[in-house]
Parts: sequence; structure tokens; C-alpha cells
Amino acid sequence: MDRTVDWDGSGEGAVTAVDQRALPAEYRLRRLATVDELVAAIADLTIRGAPALGAAGALGVALAARRHAGDPARVRDEAERVAAVRPTAVNLRRGVERALARLGDGPDAVLAEACALLDEDEAINRRMGRRAADLITAVCPDRPLRVLTHCNSGALAAVAWGTGLGAVRELAGRGRIAEVLACETRPLLQGARLTVWELREMGVAHRLCVDSAGPSAIARGLVDAVIVGADRIAANGDAANKIGTYALACAAARHGVPVVVVAPESTVDHATRSGADIVIEERAADEVRTVAGVPTAPPDTPVYNPAFDVTPGALLAAVVTEAATFRDGAWTVEAPAPVTAEAAR
Repeated sequence: MDRTVDWDGSGEGAVTAVDQRALPAEYRLRRLATVDELVAAIADLTIRGAPALGAAGALGVALAARRHAGDPARVRDEAERVAAVRPTAVNLRRGVERALARLGDGPDAVLAEACALLDEDEAINRRMGRRAADLITAVCPDRPLRVLTHCNSGALAAVAWGTGLGAVRELAGRGRIAEVLACETRPLLQGARLTVWELREMGVAHRLCVDSAGPSAIARGLVDAVIVGADRIAANGDAANKIGTYALACAAARHGVPVVVVAPESTVDHATRSGADIVIEERAADEVRTVAGVPTAPPDTPVYNPAFDVTPGALLAAVVTEAATFRDGAWTVEAPAPVTAEAAR
């Protein structure tokens, strides 16, 4: 599979992205040559997933710097447009800010910084996948595990490898996965369309379930662990992830099933004290009133459509990044190995 988000250096340069709206029916790449096109692609979920959004944010600044060389004020305005598209995912703004910090050194320096972020992604994901797999192995039964996951936290949510699903990939490589139960993830079906597609590509045994069946599966003893990603993690370990995660965590807590959040350090926002301070994005009503463009409710039906919910850190067995673990109410920091492209291999 191509990188989920990448840079195409031909012509004046452009961002390339796997169009996640088209899967699983069609695998296709989109070429985004302007900031307007990139902003639209982030808004309509052509590009989604916290680490992928961070990469897209950095590349968006590179686009603006090349198109408006000599006009730093214009570049900063364009960068803010990119950063503001999806407010819950902190990685997006952090990717923008990282690339923007090189603006004074010229467009080539901005692009080099954005590309460095992309090159680091797989190494970071593999490292936290190994750390998460070690922890899950320690807290779960000593046998192949039945894992439940929600939304998509695989390679499609990152530049490569993945976060929560990256940990599943690592566990599968160790022979520790019996089956993955993937929630469909209403209303846009990222679990059905994307996670199942990735599990098929990985050759991992899996089943698909409706979101409301996830807590029941936990209650019936069909799940050994819940593994998810996150879009923002507060200083106290509260984690914002796709809407529906909180219900799964409540059921898991009731039945003694560990919930592990796997996300890069760039998703941890220590400036946000708790989940109560996380801005939750609300999306368009027609995402709920229709399915694949087919109306499923009267067109004027009022809709509540939050993209995310917040799971309190107290309900989580752990939050695992490439360098730290949140467990039992506190962060433990491990000195990270140098992050290089070679480390991913």
C-alpha cells in the first residue's frame, strides 16, 4: 500500500493521499495541488486519522510556502486554515506548527521538515506497537487473544503501520491474535470500510459487528481486550476517540476487560488538563440522515452528530505511546530510542 499521505515532487509539487472515502470498493490516490483542495480533503475525510492529519498539516504548510514564497503572512493564514479544519485532533495543529517553525528558512526547509515528519511516522508506530503488545501480553490471558477495536487506527489512520491496529499487527506477528471483532463505526463506517479492509490485507481473522453489539460481546465474554487509537489525550489520561468508544469502555470496566489506547506522543496534549476541556467536533447532519447518499430519515430531522467522545483515564488499563505509558493515574516516561526512517525497517 502507498503511504496514506505523501509528497509528490513533480511539477510545482502536491500532496498525495489515499482516498479513504472510496474504500473498500476502490483503492485510489488523490493529488491535492492547492491548500483549498487539501482543506476540503481533510474536511470530507479523504484524509483522516490523527497521525495522518498531522502529516497532512505539515504538508499543507509546505504547499502554502511554495505557492506563496516571499509572503509569510499569507502562508501563516493558509496554515491556520489547515489547522482549524478538525479541532479535536491535536496532531493536525502540531503538524502545521512543526512545519511552520521552518518558514523563516524558506520553502525547501519547510518541505524538508514536513517530509521528516512523514519518515518518522512508521518508526514511531512500530515502537509504540511493540510497547503496547508487551503490555497487553502481560495483562491478558496467555493464549491467542480476541480483540475488539473501534473505528480505524491502522495504516490508513497514519502514514504507515498504524496505532491501535498497529499493536494488533504486532500481536498477530507474535501469534497472539485469535480474532479481531471490528465495530462498524457509524455513521461513516470507518470500521466496516477501512479496518476490515486492512485486516483482510493483513491476513488476520476478523468479524464485523454493529456498534451496539460491541458492549454485548464484552458482556458475553467474547472479548479479551479492547484496543483503540485516539485523536487527543489529556494530561490526566482522558482520551478522545471516535464516538462509541466510551460505551465500550464502560462495558469493559464492568466486565474486567482491559481497554488500551495506543497513540503517538503527538496526540498527548499536556496543556489540556482533562477531557472536559477537549473541543468535540460536530459533523454534518446528513451523515446521520443518509447512508451512502440514500435517505434513512426525513430530510428535516434534527441530528446530534458528535465525531468523538471522551473516555476517562480511570476506565483505561493504559495509554501507550512510543515513549510513555499512562497507567494507574500517572504517566511513566521511558527514554525513547532515536526515531529514524531506518528504525522502521
